Amino acid sequence: MDTKHGAPSHASSHLHGVAQKVRMGKKVEKALTKDKNPSSATHLEDDNANKTPEPYKCIGNFLTDFTELCKQNQMAFVPNVQTRPKLPAPSGGGNEGKPDKKGDKKQAQPEPEPEPELNQDGEPIEPPPKTYTTKDKYDYFKPSVQVELDNNDKWDTVAEIYIRGWKIDDPMMEIFHQCLPTLDKLHTINFWNAGLTATTLRLLASFLPQCANLKNVILDGNTVKEENWYELIGEESLIQSLSLRYCQITDKGATSIGHCLGSAKKANTKLVTLNLGGNSIGDPGVEALAGGLRMNRTLMALTLANNQIGDKGVAKLSEALSRFPLSHEEVVERRRLISDRGSPDRNKSEYSMESEYGSRKASVAADAAKTLGKTKDKKKDKGKASAQEAENMDGHDQINPLLEVADYMDGQSWIAGNRTLIMLNLSRNLISETGLSSLLKAIQYQTTLTLDNRSGGTGLMKLTVDKNKMSGDNEILAKLNEKMLTKDPFYKPPLTPEGEAA
Repeated sequence: MDTKHGAPSHASSHLHGVAQKVRMGKKVEKALTKDKNPSSATHLEDDNANKTPEPYKCIGNFLTDFTELCKQNQMAFVPNVQTRPKLPAPSGGGNEGKPDKKGDKKQAQPEPEPEPELNQDGEPIEPPPKTYTTKDKYDYFKPSVQVELDNNDKWDTVAEIYIRGWKIDDPMMEIFHQCLPTLDKLHTINFWNAGLTATTLRLLASFLPQCANLKNVILDGNTVKEENWYELIGEESLIQSLSLRYCQITDKGATSIGHCLGSAKKANTKLVTLNLGGNSIGDPGVEALAGGLRMNRTLMALTLANNQIGDKGVAKLSEALSRFPLSHEEVVERRRLISDRGSPDRNKSEYSMESEYGSRKASVAADAAKTLGKTKDKKKDKGKASAQEAENMDGHDQINPLLEVADYMDGQSWIAGNRTLIMLNLSRNLISETGLSSLLKAIQYQTTLTLDNRSGGTGLMKLTVDKNKMSGDNEILAKLNEKMLTKDPFYKPPLTPEGEAA
């Protein structure tokens, strides 16, 4: 009986154990699912971390934009952005001897100067100078970006950017590509000895036209083997002043620049100043530059000092500045322009040099009017006068050089040369007396055109030929200097004994 009564109890206990195991299994399963949830969350976080961040959108604040873009590109070192150091203001502020309007008598007496410290020998220790600040040598040589601000403490008014002596590689130039076009006040870029390459120079030239107010570009001390400097002054370029000193530019680079300055069908109408001093340009390169000056009527200052220019190159320059025979390509373009001008349905092709001159000169005139009009505390009448003057300049400068009056001599058509260039620096070259003679003839011819009241400019007003292959007492050099003396805009005639100008 005991066994019979014990069987049901044993079965019930067995069922109870099974049910308990089932319940325990559910608890374990729940625990496992709870453990799985955090792992899945961390997995999602890892996915988000591996996700590429959204591209940064520049806001026009150079300090913020530059720093954020460097961080986004995971640069190991972010160059410091700082304002350019300036000379300290003179002590006293220029108000010495002028009493203040309010309470001059109540001003406290100046504190006496502290007694100088003495060294071990009892001599006074000289205090550190106050005309400059010192930095730790490691901080001084760290890469930095120096800027000039229109308004202090406002980083959206960056007007000038300076980089000195550190390499601008492709990622850094890409950062400048993103942030510089958003700077509305930027007008000057100076990258000195920045290790530019053909790639970085091409990228720089591609986004500079997007900087609406950029006028001055200084790239001195950069050696580019490919010499693709011509890309800086392409058709879309807004640069008005370009300096390429000591860039080891050879005839190859100068030839490309000359072709961009001007040709029979198009010419640069923005560049006003070009500095190519301290390079390795010889006669072939100067001949190409002279070819560009034949059709260019915008460039006003050209510096070719400290090169390898000889008499042959100077002869071509003199020809471009006085008068020259038209080449076959120029004759064909001249006839096409004359025929288009005379036909009722004038061709307005984009290749027409005259239309190109008109549109670009109009933009230059508009820039000049804006610059003059933005001057503060000026009367409205002056603003109107400046705008009218710009319009007059625009209408005058639209004339294509190929449409000037031509003289037919020896079976060739000759036209007057470039009289827009007013400053030419040829010092420290290989020019002898022969080259000086050609320059003297060009100056005399330009003077004749000016006396005949021919339009087209005043001609050279400043010519520098110092330290070439001739003595200082050379007769032709003396005549040239005498001829140029009265044309110099800063020339002041000597006073007579009566006190009047001679």
